[in-house]
Amino acid sequence: MVNLPFQDRSEAGRALGTELAQRKLTNAVVLALPRGGLPVANEVATALKAPLDVIVVRKLGAPWQPELAMGAICGSTRVLDQELIKMFGISHDRIEMIVARETKEMERREKLYRGGLPALQLPGRTVVLVDDGLATGSSMVAAVRQVRSLHPEKVIVAVPVGSSQACEWLRREADECVCLATPEMFCAVGEWYVDFHQVSDSEVQEIMQRSHTTPVPKST
Repeated sequence: MVNLPFQDRSEAGRALGTELAQRKLTNAVVLALPRGGLPVANEVATALKAPLDVIVVRKLGAPWQPELAMGAICGSTRVLDQELIKMFGISHDRIEMIVARETKEMERREKLYRGGLPALQLPGRTVVLVDDGLATGSSMVAAVRQVRSLHPEKVIVAVPVGSSQACEWLRREADECVCLATPEMFCAVGEWYVDFHQVSDSEVQEIMQRSHTTPVPKST
């Protein structure tokens, strides 16, 4: 049982880390969906004594309303809301144009956030995918499907708060979906945090740099 709202992403991450630590996960790696997921994932990685990395997902905004997601991309994986696309008559060419633009931005962020370091190897590992919350769930689904293609042993989605519909979808996609709270009236992730400031690129870089220069303690 958690008390909402969380003060900030770090507090949410500590609560999530405490919950996940009880599962005694072995050979785990924590992947954050930046930018907002990284402060949460940083606390989770500390609790699990696991290495931390990022997996960049880009929302595909509708042409006339970028905030309305018609899907998401992660690596070579696409998740498209075919019902929305059909309903609003979004053409294939327009979709490809948006995908190309967001792919370029995804690659830029991957390079920027890692600072030239290679991605962690995932085959045979327990991958914990972390974000600050789940609204529709499409971005996390894209991340799960991309990680699946890299042959991990297990994929766990972990978030502090989410809509019940998104959590149900992710339970079908991942091996497990850990969500500390699923409020009945859910409009946006930010309403469940006192401090929900936009995480900057520099904050992401700072956390990533610190995580790669601090030795990961061996789990017992």
